[in-house]
Amino acid sequence: MSVIELKNIEKRFGDVSVLEDINITVNKNEWVSIMGPSGSGKTTLLNIFSLMDNPTEGEYLFNGEDVSGFDEAKQLLFRREKIGLIFQQFHLIPYLTALENVMLAQYYHSAADEEDARAVLAKVGLSHRLTHRPSQLSGGEQQRLCIARALINDPEILLADEPTGNLDADNEKVIFELFAELKKEGKTLITITHNRELGALGDRVVMLHHGRQVSVHHAHHGHHKHGDHHNNIEGIL
Repeated sequence: MSVIELKNIEKRFGDVSVLEDINITVNKNEWVSIMGPSGSGKTTLLNIFSLMDNPTEGEYLFNGEDVSGFDEAKQLLFRREKIGLIFQQFHLIPYLTALENVMLAQYYHSAADEEDARAVLAKVGLSHRLTHRPSQLSGGEQQRLCIARALINDPEILLADEPTGNLDADNEKVIFELFAELKKEGKTLITITHNRELGALGDRVVMLHHGRQVSVHHAHHGHHKHGDHHNNIEGIL
């Protein structure tokens, strides 16, 4: 069952066309990787997925409803309730603890807030870091804190923009495993990435080039040698 359908999406800034004729369907509990070189339109597409920007033309259907014409108040509500955003730049509040950073993102404030926040921090392996501020956390821990913050409102879609862009190989691996675990738990993921290894973990890879879709291919987990997928991807990156 599809959660997201982008139909004939175009985005122009003045005379410059940034996205052209984009058609993407994302199904429930699917992991879609969006890949492509710098300047291919990945960030613009992320902004459309999250309603931080509206397409110039085309339809954005979310659970069958066209959300592309939402006003600012509705867009904000949509982001809070439906989308968990994970950025490459962590956007953490430096003077708040890990626990407070997660609680700040909660949409409904109630007595259960702290308990829920502790639970998502435990899920990402940060139970021992609840009272630490971002500057006291490693890069990998900060990224896991971002994932906890994105999970707190139980969003329908997790949308990650270059989630391993600032991490070393060991921390990358932790994030890969965490995403795979979330997928197993039934989450729907969209990752926008340059990272071939992360891209290859998705169920499907959508390749962009100069604002256009150039290919979509399915991952056949376990049915190909580890390098096969990367060879397909390397043709474009």
